[in-house]
Amino acid sequence: MSFKLQDAVADVSVLPLTRPQLAEARRMRAAELFELRRPSSEVARAVGMHPESVRRWKRLWEQGGAEALRRRPATGRPPKLDDAQVEAVQAASEHGARVRGGPVDAGTSRCGG
Repeated sequence: MSFKLQDAVADVSVLPLTRPQLAEARRMRAAELFELRRPSSEVARAVGMHPESVRRWKRLWEQGGAEALRRRPATGRPPKLDDAQVEAVQAASEHGARVRGGPVDAGTSRCGG
């Protein structure tokens, strides 16, 4: 029996990346390619982004290195509810939907009318 990488990877449970994490990973890969002096058009193809976005990233990278391409904390007003309160609201919403005989995932349902 031969070793297959796919089998080894399938045994490892890895959570999928969130959109912000995926975007940062693309920018970090772009930074690696900038360091290798790859043209922006090649970097854009490699990371699957529009060339203008990659040119903007390159300007940031030239000014502040890879650190300039890292995610920054969200700005704006802090949330009014903490995680426990958000979960309580979601649970109440799901319970109410069950009682009314509606879909449990009320956030994706559409009202006809």
